[in-house]
Amino acid sequence: MSTEQNPRSLVGTVVSNRMDKTIVVLVEHRIQHPLYKKYIRRSKKFHAHDQDNSCQIGDTVRIEECRPISKTKTWRLVSVVGHAIAEGVAS
Repeated sequence: MSTEQNPRSLVGTVVSNRMDKTIVVLVEHRIQHPLYKKYIRRSKKFHAHDQDNSCQIGDTVRIEECRPISKTKTWRLVSVVGHAIAEGVAS
């Protein structure tokens, strides 16, 4: 009998791709303040494994939890949801 559950999946924006086969993904979510009832943005950065170095800064990606690949890397890239708009392109 397998006790493995479905891995967690998050959507975020790539903020760094300088490392080899690693991207840093910023995931933002909104929470409601318990007393003042105002919505607050909370964010966290995750290191994710990008096997093909295919992501660019600004891309929207889906990452999934996996086994530890290194000390800080326990997520892997599943898909690129949206590509970043190229800067400096004349239209």
